[in-house]
Amino acid sequence: MHLKKPFLLLLFTAFHFAGFTQETKPNKLLNTFHSISSHEILEFAEELSDEKYKGRLSGSPEYLQAARWCAGKFEDLGILPASNGSYFQYFPNAYSEVYSTGSFSYTAKGNKKINYTFPEDYFPGSNSASGTVSGELVYVGFGITAPELEYDDYENVDVKGKIVIMESGTPYTKNDSILEKWTPYAYHHYKLRNAVKQGAAGLLYVGKLANPNTVHLENFVYVHIDEKVAEQLFTDSGKNYSEVKKSLGEMKPVSFALNPNQVVNISAETKHFPDAESCNVVGMIEGVDPVLKNEVIIIGGHLDGQGYLGEVFPSALDNASGVADILGAAKALAKSEIRSKRSVLFILFGGEECGLYGSTHYVKDPLFPIEKTVMMINLDMVGNGTGFFVSNGKSFPELFDHFETANEKFLHRELAASEQRKNFGRPRSDASLFENAGINTFLLWTRNSVFPVYYHHPLDKTDVLTPEIMEDAAKLLYLGVLGVANDESL
Repeated sequence: MHLKKPFLLLLFTAFHFAGFTQETKPNKLLNTFHSISSHEILEFAEELSDEKYKGRLSGSPEYLQAARWCAGKFEDLGILPASNGSYFQYFPNAYSEVYSTGSFSYTAKGNKKINYTFPEDYFPGSNSASGTVSGELVYVGFGITAPELEYDDYENVDVKGKIVIMESGTPYTKNDSILEKWTPYAYHHYKLRNAVKQGAAGLLYVGKLANPNTVHLENFVYVHIDEKVAEQLFTDSGKNYSEVKKSLGEMKPVSFALNPNQVVNISAETKHFPDAESCNVVGMIEGVDPVLKNEVIIIGGHLDGQGYLGEVFPSALDNASGVADILGAAKALAKSEIRSKRSVLFILFGGEECGLYGSTHYVKDPLFPIEKTVMMINLDMVGNGTGFFVSNGKSFPELFDHFETANEKFLHRELAASEQRKNFGRPRSDASLFENAGINTFLLWTRNSVFPVYYHHPLDKTDVLTPEIMEDAAKLLYLGVLGVANDESL
């Protein structure tokens, strides 16, 4: 977004920006500001969404190829490798390669076989075992066995050799200390393991989305199904799915076998790689102040996507957009005539979609001491909309002021913020790990979507990105981070 001429004149005659002095020459700031290009940022997103990376599934060779491409960009910009002379922080990351969309069919007595279709009705399980499973159906609600909470979805049903239908989440949803007790049971890893422990042969997981944040279990085949499929299965069994699902919030298990004449068949073609590794890509601009350079500002976003499930999930908005924005800001900060007094660390996380592996690894083994980390700002799905939202911004006004002032003077976008609130549930973003470590953390989002949001879907392509908001996200990062980096009052 370009500034209008009268406003430019105002800036040049009476310029003051939090974090900078009156002696700062505005043209030095604006030269770099205007060099940030939506065309180049979109090119970054298009590269990362290319089919050759097969959706950037963390742990896969294609993800590592995308990581090397990003490291090459850092190197070209003169951004230093941040991990003992390397751009890579490695960590274990098992993954499964999915070779086809598999199949999912259903037969009820007296009816013809229904062959469900991908991607309309189901997605293959990202970590499903390879093979075929057939069986009768048992609905197990949330699939939770929690004796200490006097709750067991499996108490009155026999699932041995059966295919279970299961919901994500927990029966308790209020964000308070009670939810914390339920949180261990919200993890997909737990739910799948518990189904196998109870003797289930397969799973229909309600909620059609690609999800690598599951676990590979020998001979356990599963798919993610659309709610309309669950509705059909319930209707054919004389049940009302909407009413059953509504009753789940009453804190009492709702589990039952469907009609024994209903038989489901699931097949998957996969291979599991238990010993694979993934990595974060880490680059740094060292601060120029001899004292403040020991403090750091972190800009992060996850590089991995949902991978390939018989078809590429390009993962453009989630999260090639955030990485592209970061690369645009990194270029500006690296080339800026106004140098950063504090150091700036860029982290492109691996394993976010698998369960926050990369951010967990960083927080356990940080490249800068936690107490020297001034702030972390996380970008996830920052590429579709007309405005910005900064989670936690209101809780850190001395930091947020730099971004708010930058927006008011230069960008004129809608910019809203929220206060930080403790999350008692399952952490859902890389930022959560930094927040839990005591670091001042912002989450930058785009709002007022211009295009449909295809969340964890093969239609998440670059044609649903808004290049103009991505350019302004990079500009907001450049100005806001530079302001924080040079603010000696912090």
